[in-house]
Amino acid sequence: MFSLSLPGLIGAAVGLGLGLLNFGVVVTFVEKRLRALDRSANAAERAAFEQRITLMRRTMLVLDVVAFSGVGYLFGHTIAGGLM
Repeated sequence: MFSLSLPGLIGAAVGLGLGLLNFGVVVTFVEKRLRALDRSANAAERAAFEQRITLMRRTMLVLDVVAFSGVGYLFGHTIAGGLM
């Protein structure tokens, strides 16, 4: 049976914060680079490009939040889980 630990939840919260920080930095950099390389010739191509940018942002947000929170939980539970 799986039970949540307080150190694990604290680690998950810290991981969430780090994941959001990472998301902001990485997505800003990647999006800036992609926009510089954009060669859209018309409005339809521009709309498709914007949809792909939106999909990339959403995907990276979900992956960052899940990955960093999960690793933070495991780290917190492993390091401090035995102390409580």
